[in-house]
Amino acid sequence: MAGKTKGINILIDRLTNSIENAISGDSFKTEVLLLPKDAVKEIKRSDWVFDWRKEFADARKQVFKLVIKDNPRVIQGMVSVEDRSDHIFMHLIESAKFNKGARKVYIGVPGNLVAFVCKMSFERGYEGFVSFESKTRLIEHYKTSLGAFVIAGKIMAIDTQASLKLTEKYFPEF
Repeated sequence: MAGKTKGINILIDRLTNSIENAISGDSFKTEVLLLPKDAVKEIKRSDWVFDWRKEFADARKQVFKLVIKDNPRVIQGMVSVEDRSDHIFMHLIESAKFNKGARKVYIGVPGNLVAFVCKMSFERGYEGFVSFESKTRLIEHYKTSLGAFVIAGKIMAIDTQASLKLTEKYFPEF
């Protein structure tokens, strides 16, 4: 069943300035790094719900990892995106298993990854436009937490204004 469901299925726990330790509240600077195709062997299947091998196998997609600055070996979350020539499409996003649920280590991972995708859209000249397919039950959540809106059915988009808000929150130097 893992990896066969369509649509983004992640709760935006909180929009933070980076990622925060869930217990202490300490903030940690992050960076998002491209994972080369050969990095698939570094991804332990047991650490993730989704089958990231499929994302790496698709030549249209790029996979990025979120890490704490100066600690690039511990992946906090990942996102798979496709450049559609006028916007960025977000195929898949997932927090590491230790960043999920009531006992998560860090808060802000999903928001950080979405903000990165928004920033990428600006950098590529797409005015911050990002789209994704949502799980039906999360449509209202994404409207509230990300400022996203429904284009058609379960396809949602983040426009320039919402994208700028997210980008400036996580990447103030932008």
